[in-house]
Formats: sequence, C-alpha cells, structure tokens
Amino acid sequence: MANRQFVSFPYSDQYEIKQKVLNWSSRYDTCCYLDNQQYASNENSYECLAGVGEIARLETPSGNAFSQLKKFSRAQNDWLFGHFSFDLKSETENSPSFLPDHIRFPDLFFFVPEIILTILNHEIQIGLFGNHHQEIWDEIKNTLPERKQDIRRSTIVQKRISHDEYIGIINRILRHIQRGDCYEINFCQEFFVENTELDPVSIFESLNRISPSPFSAFYKVDSKYLLCASPERYLKRTGDRILSQPIKGTSARDIKNIAHDEALKAELAVSEKDRAENVMVVDLVRNDLSKICETNSVQVAELFGIYSFAQVHQMISTIVGKPLAHLHWSEMIRDSFPMGSMTGAPKRRVLELIEQYEKTKRGLFSGALGYVKPNQDFDFNVVIRSLLYNRMERYLAWFAGSGITVNSSPEKEYEECLLKVSAFENIIKNPTIT
Repeated sequence: MANRQFVSFPYSDQYEIKQKVLNWSSRYDTCCYLDNQQYASNENSYECLAGVGEIARLETPSGNAFSQLKKFSRAQNDWLFGHFSFDLKSETENSPSFLPDHIRFPDLFFFVPEIILTILNHEIQIGLFGNHHQEIWDEIKNTLPERKQDIRRSTIVQKRISHDEYIGIINRILRHIQRGDCYEINFCQEFFVENTELDPVSIFESLNRISPSPFSAFYKVDSKYLLCASPERYLKRTGDRILSQPIKGTSARDIKNIAHDEALKAELAVSEKDRAENVMVVDLVRNDLSKICETNSVQVAELFGIYSFAQVHQMISTIVGKPLAHLHWSEMIRDSFPMGSMTGAPKRRVLELIEQYEKTKRGLFSGALGYVKPNQDFDFNVVIRSLLYNRMERYLAWFAGSGITVNSSPEKEYEECLLKVSAFENIIKNPTIT
C-alpha cells in the first residue's frame, strides 16, 4: 500500500474549524475526535487530532485481546485510534467481571482511519491515501452544524447506589483497609438515564463549554458514543521516553471569588489525605512502569503538582521512564493496565473488592482512549468525567469515583463524586438547541 500523505491547509478561526471538524467527523460510523481545549502543557503534541472512517478494525473481547492487537498493529503499520476497556483486567490481572453492562462498548477496539486530521498553529493537516485532500478540505469548510433540539423522552437521573447504601459500602471498604486487605481503593458508582434520545454532538459541545479539559474526546463506534471531558493522561510514549500522570486529590473551585479559590487550591496542596492518596498511586505507577522500563530509569518528575480546571483543582504527579526497546507498544499498555489511579493498591486485591462492591461493569469508563503512530509513539487518556451513550438502547450513563484511604470520610467521598458529575446532570436536565 502507498504511504499516507499529509497536506496542510491554513485556517483563521480555530474555534470555528474545530466545530466544523467535529460535525463533519460525527457523520461517519467510526470516529475519534481528540481535543486539547487549548490547555497549556509541554506534553501535548496536538491541539486537535481526529481519526475518521475506517480502513480496518479490530474488535475483540478480553481473553487474548493484546496478542491480537499486536498482530493487528504490525500488519497495518499505520496510525491506529481506539480504546481499552477497564474490563480487560480479566486478561491483564486475571480479574474477570460478571456484573451487568448496559452500554456494551467492546473490551478492545482499534481502527485504521480512512482520514486523519490534525489541528495546530493555524494549520490543519489532512492525511489520507490518494490525492483527495482538497476535496476533503472543501467538505469540512462547507460543513454546517446540524441544528437539532435534544429530544429527552426522559431526564430522570437514577443512581445505581443510593446515598445510604454508598455510605455503608465505604464503611465496609474502610474495614478492609483497617484489616490490611488494601491501602487504597478507587470505588465508583453509576448514574444513568433510561429511554432517552439526544444529539451527542450538541451534548459534547455543551460539555466543552462547561468543563473544557485537555483530554476531551468525541468517540463513536457504530451506535455507541463516548463524550469525554477527562483531565487525566494514562500513558504517553515519545521515542525513548514514557510518562504517566495520575490524578489523585480533588477540590472544588470558586471562580467567582479569586481569594477563596486560591485558598481552596492551597488547602488541596497541603491536604494530608490527598497527599497520602496521591503518593500511594505514584508508588503503584512506579511499580507498573518498572515492568516496562529500563532498570533505574523510572523517576518521579513532579510530585503533588496542583493544576486548575474549569470545575475543580486537581493534584497531579508525573512519573517518567525509558521503555525497554524490545517491547511492542501494546505490551507496554498490557503490563501497566488497568491504571493505578482507577484501581488502588495492591492492584489484584483491589480489583477483587471492586467486583465485590460495585454494581455494574465500568466498561469504557476507567479505561483508556487514544492514538498510536506508525513509529509506535502513543498517547492515551484515562476515561473519566465522561458520558457514555448507547443510542440503540437509548441508555445514557456516567460514573464517578474517588480514592478511599484509611483517612476517608464516607460523606466527603460521596460529595466528591457529586462534584465530579455535577456538570453532567446540569447538561442532561437543561436541553439546549444548537
């Protein structure tokens, strides 16, 4: 097959061109639109990156998914976009789940896009086979948003776990921690709406306005959608450098009162509970990266960094290492998955407790979404702060979790979960016309 060719075209208005790319991409059965939302970071490679349409796909359940992915990647030798579901833990950690799954994303899905779009520095690059770049560019430029009104047959938000049941579960988890069964566990709960119809593009745009985040994503696989406002990177590889940036530690913001907002930020920075939670995850990530990196190359580049987003302040640490040269990129994911920030320590025991106390499969939530380049460089987020929608089943869900440690207060953990999903409930209950 001939090489994929990239051709650049200038644009003047970044917000406008992003909207056009999003609306144009969403018309395909398969698309992955990744948006940095102009978040300033030395680690970001693109302002916006999209894989649209598909030349080939790999869709497989957990079992031997990673070996299939390795073969698929080598056979294609091209860009790949796709996801790893949390339930691949049954393969990587021998921890199967028998809980119900109402969204039903595949455990693993990757595709070779027909068209690749990159946006950076007043220039859009279009990558495809053949010489139809101008035709594609003209289509994108002439794309108008489809003005739809969300049809909400139901806006009744239901909780899979009631408040009282949640408090009871956290108290039981605290007893596990006190007995030494584990040190930290990320416990998640599901919120959902049944019998609902909505326009995923308009919901995603509303989410971006309320909560712009550096790992935002609009992801469509047939009739299933992920509308993601994640602030967290799972794993990025650039040449002989790999890094992970786990988030543990969350504080509300007060953007109407600068002094109070700064006080909340400072309070998070010195919080003993959040620091303990963060450092435990850092140790877990260091251990995971040591499996895939050269001896003594894994270092903590930043510990307890405080970063501000639209809705919350977050405590983020950065761990880097030099990956083993003989490992295929898929093996680097396999040997560190699922990520420590969404499990806990020790990982195997914590996964057993997650299965025991949670009520539904996490599915794509707590998994990872991203891209891989032909040279095996890759970048994957952590799928959090996300809406998941199965259009065929008319089922919408979102999850929230927090890290439970010996110092956790069940009520405060519950409040943290509600804080993390407050934007979603606001969007769902207030339909807009776009």
